Amino acid sequence: MFFLSIVRTATGTPHAMQQRIPTLLSLLLCLCIAGCATTEGVSEPSLDEEGESPLVIEMPVVGTGEAAADAQDEAEPDVAAAGEEAEDDERPAPTVLMAPRVPGGLPEVVVEARARHEQIRDLVREGQSRLRAIDLEYVFTGKGRSEVLRGRPVAFSLWSEKAGEWITAHLEIPRPPVRWRPGRNPLPFRLLTPGIEARHVKGTGAERLMFSFSRDGEPLKVYGRKFPVFDSTLLKRKQWRAVAATARPLIYLPFTADTLDPRFVTGGREFLMETARKAGQELRAASAPSRAFPGQWLADVIPAEVIATLAVIEQTDPADYRRDGQEAFDQVLSQYGLKREEAYRHSVSSAAALGAMQFTNRRGNGTYAMVVRRCPQARLDPDFERGATNLLNAMKAAICLLDIELAQMPSEIRQAYRADPAVLGIFPVAAYNGGPRNVAKLSRVLKRMKVGLDELRRVGEMPPDTSIDCPCVWREDATGVRPVAIPRYNNENRWYIEKYQSILGSLE
Repeated sequence: MFFLSIVRTATGTPHAMQQRIPTLLSLLLCLCIAGCATTEGVSEPSLDEEGESPLVIEMPVVGTGEAAADAQDEAEPDVAAAGEEAEDDERPAPTVLMAPRVPGGLPEVVVEARARHEQIRDLVREGQSRLRAIDLEYVFTGKGRSEVLRGRPVAFSLWSEKAGEWITAHLEIPRPPVRWRPGRNPLPFRLLTPGIEARHVKGTGAERLMFSFSRDGEPLKVYGRKFPVFDSTLLKRKQWRAVAATARPLIYLPFTADTLDPRFVTGGREFLMETARKAGQELRAASAPSRAFPGQWLADVIPAEVIATLAVIEQTDPADYRRDGQEAFDQVLSQYGLKREEAYRHSVSSAAALGAMQFTNRRGNGTYAMVVRRCPQARLDPDFERGATNLLNAMKAAICLLDIELAQMPSEIRQAYRADPAVLGIFPVAAYNGGPRNVAKLSRVLKRMKVGLDELRRVGEMPPDTSIDCPCVWREDATGVRPVAIPRYNNENRWYIEKYQSILGSLE
C-alpha cells in the first residue's frame, strides 16, 4: 500500500482544497489499477466434452488468429458456473482517512489504495457479474433436416484502462471442437463485436480457452468469460435447437498474466495445504485404515504436502515447466489463490481425467470408481462428476489411491517410503501418473543407475558448470548430494517426477 497526503498550500483556501480532493482521488485511483497486457495461460491436453469427433472446419479468421506456441486443447464437464455476485461499483473504492490537523487548521486527507490482489478480485467479480446478464447468440445454418448449429458462442468481459469502461466481446469458435495444437494452424474463429481486435492465446475448452483483445492499440484486460457446455445426448441426436436451448453457460476466468499476483501465489499454496490437511483430518475422523501399512491410519501414511503437490503438478504442463520452471508453478498456484475451490474444476485431459486431481471415469469403471469401492471408509462421493470436481473430496480420493498403489509395491520400496515419505513419494507419484507399470520401470532404472533407495534425497543445489541433463533424482554420496539423470523409460513420467521433486519443498 502507499499513502498520498493532501495539505493546504500557502495560498490555497480550505474551500478550494476541498473542491480539488474528489478530482485528485479520481486521478489517484486511475493510477492504482495495475496495467499489463493479457497474455497466454496454461496449457492442457484436448478432449471434446460432448463426445463429438474433433475436426477442423474452415471459418473466416478475424484478427490475427495466431496461436501461442505452448498451448493445448481441452474440454470441460457439466459443472456449476464460477464466480460471485459483485458490487455495483465498476472500480474498487479507496479508503479515505481523516488524519490529525496540520498547522493552519485543514485536516490532512490520507488516501489508502487497495492492494493489487484486492483490486483484481473486485474486477473479476464485476466482470463475471456482468456476464450473467449477457445472452449468448446461437447461429443456425441450413434448413429443415440440414439445419445445424454453426459454432459455439463465447463472451468475454473486458476492461479498458484508458476509457475506464467495460466492454463485452462476442466471438464464435468451431463446433465440433478443433484438435488445435500450438505452432500449427491457427484456431479459426469469428469475432462478432466490431471495433476491437482479438487473438487466440491458447486452449479450446472451458478451462483454458483464452483470447487477448485490444482496441485502438490499447490492450484490454480480460476479467471473465462465458462458455456454453452442450448436452452430449442432444448433440448425438443432432437436435440443434434443443442443444442451444439447454446449453449450460460456465462463467469462469482462465489464467491471464493480468491476474498473476504474489499474494495469490502465496494464498494458493496456503489454500492447498489447508485443504490437504483437512482431507487427512476427515479420513482420520472416519477411522479409514491404510492398505499399505496395516494397523495404521490412512491419514498418517500420505503427507499433506504430497497431496498438495499433486494438485499443482497435475495442472502444470510439462512444456511450460521446462520453459519457465518455477514460474509455471506460480501460475497454477495463483489460480488456486484467486479462485480457490473453483480452480481447475473444468479441467479435462485427453484421457477424460476430470478436475484438479484428474480422476477418470470410463463409463463408471475408471480410477475414481475403483477408489470409491476399495476405500469405503473414506466416504467419498459416489457420483463421479461431483466427486472429481470437489477439491476436498478429490484430495481424499487421491490419498486413498496413493495408499492402494503403495500396497502393491515391493516391501523394500514400502519400507523406504515409511522412512522418508516425501522423498520416496516419487514411487506412489509415478503410479498416480501412470500406474504400477511405471513404478516397476522406475525401480529398474534406479538399480541400473546403482542408486540405492536409502541414498535418495531432496532436490539440492545444482553444481556449477554441470553437464547433468534432468529430469533427475538426487542421491547422497561421499561428495554430497548430487543430481543423477533419469534414463528414458517413460518421458512423461520422468518429467512428472521432476515436477514433483521441484515443487515439493515449497509446499512443506
